[in-house]
Amino acid sequence: MKTTATKPVTKPGPGEYKPDTVYLRIEDLPKPKIVKENRNASHRPCPSCGKPARREHVYHRQLHDVGDLVSGRPVDLHLTYSQHHCKACNKYFMTDLSDLTLPGSQYTHRVVALAVRVVVEDGLAYRNASWHLWRDHRVFVPFATIQNWVEAGGKKGKRALGKRLSGVGAG
Repeated sequence: MKTTATKPVTKPGPGEYKPDTVYLRIEDLPKPKIVKENRNASHRPCPSCGKPARREHVYHRQLHDVGDLVSGRPVDLHLTYSQHHCKACNKYFMTDLSDLTLPGSQYTHRVVALAVRVVVEDGLAYRNASWHLWRDHRVFVPFATIQNWVEAGGKKGKRALGKRLSGVGAG
């Protein structure tokens, strides 16, 4: 009688390749994990004069963050923040979100830094970097967005050095 040895079935661990599930429809994508953060306050000190400023409006914003690797789901950060008006200096200002994201961005600093690092340090092409971010970190970033971040040095809305006029002779 001949016996055949079978390999024990093991779960993928750290560093092991785990093939991604093929998603054929958008409805099949994993639902994002929602993390709520409240930065809404009735009063904040004015950045210009330091006096207390009352809240005028409340806004909501959604940011994409690095995904939850345990559950394999993306993470969306839902922010509630406030706009304030200082009557002393007649200035409007928003709650500071610069620790989380760049102005107008849909992604957190962690996503931007990870995307730029994957392209610059690991040498991946933009399209491959986009796939890498989804496969390994469960955050979808279009490859053109990654290209904009890399060419801008990871910053949004800033001019690259050397693109400014010197001011000498500029009319």
